[in-house]
Amino acid sequence: MEILKWLNTHAISIPDSWNNSVLFITLASLVIWGIWRLLYSRLIVITEKTNVQWDNLLLHALKTPISTLIWCWPATISFGLVLEHHVESDLNWLDTSKRLIVVMIFIWILLRLINNIEYYVLSTKKKDETTVQAISKVAKLFFLIIGLLTFLQAFGLSLSGLLTFGGVGGLIVGLAAKDLLSNFFGGLMIYFDRPFKVGDWIRSPDRDIEGTVERIGWRMTIIRTFDKRPLYVPNSVFSNIVVENPSRMLNRRIYETIGIRYDDGDKIPSIIQDVKVMLETHPDIDTNQTLIVNFNQFGPSSLDFFVYTFTKTVNWIRYHEVKQDVLLKIMAIIHQYDADIAFPTQTIKLQQETRPNPEIIPETKAPDIQ
Repeated sequence: MEILKWLNTHAISIPDSWNNSVLFITLASLVIWGIWRLLYSRLIVITEKTNVQWDNLLLHALKTPISTLIWCWPATISFGLVLEHHVESDLNWLDTSKRLIVVMIFIWILLRLINNIEYYVLSTKKKDETTVQAISKVAKLFFLIIGLLTFLQAFGLSLSGLLTFGGVGGLIVGLAAKDLLSNFFGGLMIYFDRPFKVGDWIRSPDRDIEGTVERIGWRMTIIRTFDKRPLYVPNSVFSNIVVENPSRMLNRRIYETIGIRYDDGDKIPSIIQDVKVMLETHPDIDTNQTLIVNFNQFGPSSLDFFVYTFTKTVNWIRYHEVKQDVLLKIMAIIHQYDADIAFPTQTIKLQQETRPNPEIIPETKAPDIQ
């Protein structure tokens, strides 16, 4: 940076013609860029040996912006030398351009650093992805606004007047883009209230929305359905609907009604007792939750008892494996007592029709016809 300042103050005073000065500045930029590349490669080797990752993230963020600054700053000086010999007007705007280049490079470094930190934190898989992305977006937005205000101030605009105009302009923009703003604030509410996060399985009984959350943006949320179709849902929708998050279930419920034949009615108490003992000793059943096995009703073709219990797992695939194991064991207990599960049956009772004896049928006399 000291060499760049020296170029800014002394390059114009070189007594040769302007094209010699431009050539000298270009060669100096090439030398400085080579020194920076060599220094960067040495620093990479040093930082790779440390246990701290933040120095690597900072160094990677500096690489391209510093190279751009090494070329852009001297290029601005060379451009000013060329214009001095062809334009008689004041070139104060070149000084403004140099300041803007520095601001732009500084903001660029910060944005790259934020991206590197976000990628590193998410790669550790120990942090909530939704929270990390929210903090990253807010930080980027903050520094972009600071950079924009600095740019406007560099062009001579008063910040107080700009903020006053922004209040009126914000009202106009808010009326014209209310849907966009509602989606923006809807995204903020998702980040703050956190009804779901990236990777959660959600569904809404109010809308035909069900799937896994892939991304939560400022304007919309991307949900991947179970048949792999993407749903792009505006964030404002989530403030008006009920959202169910099965990913945050503590248990999954098994609720089944099982019918026994009427012929096996005397065996139902023993079957129910064995089924209850089986569930209480099952390694995948949470006995701290409600566990009920009771005779329930006299069905049309069966004696029904129901099983009401909860599994320890909330994983969808594992839940069905546990449920299958429970149902198979219940069927084995029923067969153990030489009983069986009823299926819908109907009993048809035929009643023989009685006919009168023709011997005792009274005779009827035909009426006289006159």
